[in-house]
Amino acid sequence: MKEYILSIDQGTTSIRAIFFNHDGDIVSVFAKEFNQFYPASGWVEQDPMEMWAVTGEVIEKAMKKSNIKEEEIIAIGITNQRETAIVWDKNTGEPVYNAIVWQDRRTAEYCDQLKADDPKIEAVVREKTGLMIDSYFSGTKVKWILDNVEGARERAEKGDLIFGNVDAWIMWNLTGGKTHATDYSNASRTLMFNIHDLKWDEDLLKLLNVPASMLPKVQESSGHFGVTAKIFKREIPITGDAGDQQAATFGQCCFKKGMAKFTYGTAGVMTVNIGEKPFLSNNGLTTTIGWGINGKVEYLLEAVAFSAGSAIQWLRDEMDMLDESPDSEYFALKAKISNCGVYFIPAFTGLCAPYWNSYARATIFGIERGTTKNNIIRAVLESLGYQTRDMFDAFSEDLGERLSILKVDGGACNNNLLMQFTSDIVNVDIERPDNTETTAAGAAYLAGLAVGFWKDQDEIVRKRTVDTVFKPKMEESSRDDLYKGWKRAIRATLEWSNDR
Repeated sequence: MKEYILSIDQGTTSIRAIFFNHDGDIVSVFAKEFNQFYPASGWVEQDPMEMWAVTGEVIEKAMKKSNIKEEEIIAIGITNQRETAIVWDKNTGEPVYNAIVWQDRRTAEYCDQLKADDPKIEAVVREKTGLMIDSYFSGTKVKWILDNVEGARERAEKGDLIFGNVDAWIMWNLTGGKTHATDYSNASRTLMFNIHDLKWDEDLLKLLNVPASMLPKVQESSGHFGVTAKIFKREIPITGDAGDQQAATFGQCCFKKGMAKFTYGTAGVMTVNIGEKPFLSNNGLTTTIGWGINGKVEYLLEAVAFSAGSAIQWLRDEMDMLDESPDSEYFALKAKISNCGVYFIPAFTGLCAPYWNSYARATIFGIERGTTKNNIIRAVLESLGYQTRDMFDAFSEDLGERLSILKVDGGACNNNLLMQFTSDIVNVDIERPDNTETTAAGAAYLAGLAVGFWKDQDEIVRKRTVDTVFKPKMEESSRDDLYKGWKRAIRATLEWSNDR
């Protein structure tokens, strides 16, 4: 009988259902975008009920597409946009408010106030969680919902409301409300979880005024979470769960200390495996849990650029410069003089590592009378490469050595111009795998290992194949001049954001 692992990849703008076979190959995939809402400046929301409905739809259509039968599905893995917070009634299953997305900046002033009230608090939070006090993470979003939705705090304190990131929401619905759980990787992105003790932290819950009764059970990323009671007619075990960046790191087989990957998704995220002992960055990077498996926890250093693929979507959806996102490479190649001195800072919802400025906004520098849309499109693509350089340099300084290769994945990594420019500006080999759906693959691997679908991680490494290695070709003087222009644009952006 044919056997498959189903991976549910709940991203920021779309949901994918992907089926993997024993060789780690994709047998069937179906994806669908869902709505984004922007009710105020810096606010980003999604409808949890729509997310759940689309999840069922993509699973059904992916099965139908390749005639996959329920009895052929051995296990399910879930991976998700992290930090996005959902609060719902455990009795009715109804969300009390829209999902507040990781990009949302509504709690930035509250975070500033926390730091102003107690100058020592950020050091305490960093030591416990590996994170900065920032509106990016889930904890302050939960507090906002409890404080601003009528009756929510009272219901939460009575034990009627529960919280979860998107993985917990999907899992709770899949199991018919029987499983309220998450894994170490997702918990470590909430600002409420102690990454050393592997427990919800009482002091942090008190700081944010979040009742402990709201929180999901936390367990290893590979193991039994529950069985399905919705969508399928039979019970199928859910045995894998990890946040999207941790899943992508696992999917890229970065199993050893010092291995690094960069995901070019809605955001741009670089992670490096730092082994079983965490340490704090001196360069604005976060320390986070990668995954828990077989009684061991692996830690990552991580840096995030809030806008990567979303900047290309902006060209397509808001600026009408593109019909489809992949068209960006065609138009960028038409630019007569590269970007013609144009720099684009994609700070639509602030700047993250290594700058950490919630108030920065997207800016274009260097426009002249002869600037064309092709120059702007190219500048947007190149901004992803410059952000990669920012992160790469910060990682190298923290690690005390320069990384020798960077594995890449995510939709935008299929853009050859972008990958070559990134290799040039960072001055490192860029390795693109045959299967760039590494986030979904990571969730599938975690689920499959738990049920013996794959024997061990060594078997998974043997199945990974490489499509292209991009090698640096740019002269050092050109690389230096271009990057100096980028840093100048960053300084101007930060100055504008600070002069409020």
